[in-house]
Amino acid sequence: MTRWLCLLLLAHALPARADLWGFVDAAGVAHFASSRLDARFNPVLGGPLTQRVPGKTDAGTAMLTWLDIAPEVKAVQPWVREAAEKHGVDAELLKAVIAVESGYQKGAVSPRGALGLMQITPDTASRYASPADAARLIEPRINIHTGARMLADLIRRFGRIDAALAAWNAGEGAVRRAGNRVPDIDETQAHVHLVLELYWALLQQGQPARAQRLTLHP
Repeated sequence: MTRWLCLLLLAHALPARADLWGFVDAAGVAHFASSRLDARFNPVLGGPLTQRVPGKTDAGTAMLTWLDIAPEVKAVQPWVREAAEKHGVDAELLKAVIAVESGYQKGAVSPRGALGLMQITPDTASRYASPADAARLIEPRINIHTGARMLADLIRRFGRIDAALAAWNAGEGAVRRAGNRVPDIDETQAHVHLVLELYWALLQQGQPARAQRLTLHP
């Protein structure tokens, strides 16, 4: 998928308003949430998207800076770029998914058994990875490539980034039942909004000229 097509899809996918709060703890771990869970959280992004343009200073610049300089982020960036190029998914989108899914903790394991940076389940690995790679799913490069392959497939299936992210979170069946759109599930809607907000910020940061020409549709 070309970057310009990603921008067009994002324009139709972004909500009119969504918030992103976060902080970096003493261990250097970034934490993100859609609301201020406690006093440690500071605004990363928030307010009407149509009023934010490249060049303005967001309150959460420090959090975006962390994504540029944190050792754990930099360590996997070559694999993010490699997977983006190979599977046709924008690198900024992969970066946003990893940030929201695992906070770049490569050994992360969810209560439901999702593994690694992109929180891939063994069932998903059986569809998108070879048996040999599925057995090593926790390894960052394999995890990122498997997740990128899955995300590219979901975007092709549903034709929308927000629907693809919803399918990632809630399953393809839930998205189909919702008419190929984000289903009315609080957890899923929060997940989609968080990823899209961070994706949009990263696109603004990395491609200001193109972002300035982008029109957002509520």
